[in-house]
This record gives sequence, structure tokens and C-alpha cells, in this order.
Amino acid sequence: MNIVDKIYKAGVVGAGGAGFPTHIKLNCKAEYLIVNGAECEPLIKTDQYIMRTKSMEIIKAMESIGKHIEAEHLVLGLKKKYKKEIEILKESIAKLNSKVELHYLENVFPVGDEHILVYEVTNREVPPKGIPIDVGVVVANVGTVANVCKALEDRVETHKIVTVIGEVKNPMLLEVPIGTKVETCLEFAGEVIKESCNIIIGGPMMGEILDIEEGKKRSIKKTDGALIVIPKDHYLVDMGTMSMDKIINRAKSACIQCTFCTDLCPRYLIGHPMRPHKIMRSLGNITPDNDVFKEAVLCCECGICELYSCPMALSPRRVNAYIKKMLAKEKVDINKEDFITHIEANREFRQIPQTRLLARTNLRKYEKQKIGELKRIEVSEVSIALKQHIGEVAKSIVAVGDSVKKEQQIGRVDKNKLGANIHSSIDGIVVSVTNEIKIRNAVQGVIK
Repeated sequence: MNIVDKIYKAGVVGAGGAGFPTHIKLNCKAEYLIVNGAECEPLIKTDQYIMRTKSMEIIKAMESIGKHIEAEHLVLGLKKKYKKEIEILKESIAKLNSKVELHYLENVFPVGDEHILVYEVTNREVPPKGIPIDVGVVVANVGTVANVCKALEDRVETHKIVTVIGEVKNPMLLEVPIGTKVETCLEFAGEVIKESCNIIIGGPMMGEILDIEEGKKRSIKKTDGALIVIPKDHYLVDMGTMSMDKIINRAKSACIQCTFCTDLCPRYLIGHPMRPHKIMRSLGNITPDNDVFKEAVLCCECGICELYSCPMALSPRRVNAYIKKMLAKEKVDINKEDFITHIEANREFRQIPQTRLLARTNLRKYEKQKIGELKRIEVSEVSIALKQHIGEVAKSIVAVGDSVKKEQQIGRVDKNKLGANIHSSIDGIVVSVTNEIKIRNAVQGVIK
């Protein structure tokens, strides 16, 4: 069985958030393999922990992937402030006599965006609406690569490391079975300090904001790296939950065309014709045939425009997301050739330091929270989603009443289709099958 077959069998997907099936991504040849260890979203510590504790696995997997895709260059990009991680990775590279190189990044946001990372490492411009392989590069997250190492040993990643931080009594790193309820994670991190809170699943800039009671019902997926609890009256909650009608009406009446949203847009700064201020100016005529709106498809939805740049507290990011959906629904054909690139000369001076971003978004107090060593827990019940990835929903291959073992495959997607296999994270009995497979163990409660 070759490397792609093993990765497909193990159901490995992008662990950094998007969940792109890794066996599809690696079915290519490339000059560069770049592994993303930037962890550019504020507050999250998950990838740093993985680099400290699974450095050998990461380097071994990089060598295997590099050989498969015939890459001349194997590069792991991480922030130069990660001193401990750099030291450990250097030791592993030396022990394995590996050709992996480390590339040190500034502490700016969003340096982990794959287009930005490719430019920083190779000085190549991924074309607008393009992907890294268009310039001979494959990009993968450090967590993904660690999971590939397991797959090459015919094993399956059944657990997820999650940063739990914010308005909780004991901020911590937790390692939990995939399918564990968010409520269980929060309980283990101690009580929620404030009565009225929301939870962000993912990073504060690009994560999903939910009412805490709704969020508690969610289950941890392969792509979830953080749970951030913030007060209900926090600025991020206001911006993230505002209705689209209100967003558009505010933009029509309050946008002053200062161009800050464009001037600081990370994609604009690497040459993409992504000009949010022009899109905001055109909201009086929201039609699919408005050529300005085509630029919205270039938005990476990093949130800089609405959470940092705009002096009027408007939401270009959410407007772009809305327009992208409209264009997709109307099947508007947009080609890479429709755009002309031009690197912004002042890019170096317009990047956003993470320290300033934390201050602007009122998150600095959480950055100062101390997170201890990782704690691993096991649970007696999991609800494992059949869609934890981009593409098709996996089809259940188990039924109610079936006995399943940890690492056993329970959901399947055909190899030639975009999707990923799903596996059980505990031993137990299948008690229900819907869009999730609920599995219950005879032992009740949380096992610490």
C-alpha cells in the first residue's frame, strides 16, 4: 500500500481548520513541501505543543511526503519567537540527518495563510483564485503531518488536542477523543467564570461564534483546535453575530471610503486585486453581474478588515463571504485570468503585529493566561460527525447495535471522491446514526 492509500485509509484531513482531504492534496508532484507551524491565530497553543512533543514524527513524515511528491525543498515555517520549538525541531532534524529546513516567520497576522506562507518562504505569488500547487508548492499543517506519520504506521488519529482558554477557571490544553462534547471540555477546564458568555470554536479571527449553550452541544471534530470563551458583550460577538441586513445597511450609510480595509488586506499586499473598499462602495447595487463583486472570491476571510482596519466598525469580511455565496449560487464563472497581480511596495510596513491585533480586539488579558501541561481525558460517549472535512459526507458503514473498536472505520468516502473516511475514537456500541454516529461505552462518565 503506497503513502496516498495509507493516508486515505486513515482519513487524514487538514488539521488547521479547513479539513481538505490529505490523500487528494498529496496526489501530485511539487518542488516545495511547506509545513505550516505558524499557528497565526491569536491565543491558540495547539500546534506549538505538537511541534514540541511530536517533532520526530513531523520530520519523518515530511521526508516520506517529500519523497512521494518528489519535492526538492522541505521547509517547516514557524515563528521565530517559538524558541523552544525551534530547538527541539533542530535536534530532531540532526538526529534523523534530514534535509528539512526551518524558515523563521515574524509574529504577524495572518502569516499562516497558505498564500502568505508560500510568498514568505519561496517569494512566489500564488495566483488570485489559485492554490499553492499552481506555483509548485504543497502546504500542510504540522498537525496534519503528525497524523500522516501515524497513517504510515497503519494507525489512525482518534484524539484531538484543543486549547481551552478565555473565561474559564483553568485554561489548558486538552487531548480528547474526536466526538467529545464541547461541554465536557469546558467542564474539565473548570467552571465558566462569567454567567453570560459565547464560545468561539477555532481562532478568534476566523472561528465560529456560538451561544455557549448551543456550543456545548457541539462535538469536537478533526479540525477543531481551540475553544475560546468570551463575554456575550464582547466586540467579537457583536461583529460575528450581526445580521447581514444590518451589516449591509450600516455599510451603505457609514462607509467613509478611507481604504484602510484594502491597504491592510493581506491578500491585496501580495498582489491580489482584492479591494474591499470598492465592494463596500458598490453595495447599493448587489447583483451577480457587477464586476467589482468578483473580487470577493479572493477574500481569505482573515478578518483584518473588520476587526482591525475599519474605523467605522463595518464588516467587509462578512460582506465578502455573503457575496461569494451569491456568486456561487448564480454560478458566475470566474477565472484566474480575470485578475492581474501586483505586489504592494509598502507590504513590509502594513503587516499586522499580533500584539497590536490582540489589543485592538480586546483579547490581551487572555494571552497572559498560563496554560499548563496537556491533560488527556477519555470519555464514555462520543458523537462523531460524518462530515469533518471539505467535500462529500462520509457514508456510515455501521448500524445501531453494532459493537465497534477504537480506530475502527465507521464512515466511508470513495477514494476518487473529495472526502475522508471516519473512524471510532473509543470502544463501544453504536446507539444512533444520523449526521453523527453516537457510540457509547459501558463505562460511564469521564476518565481522567
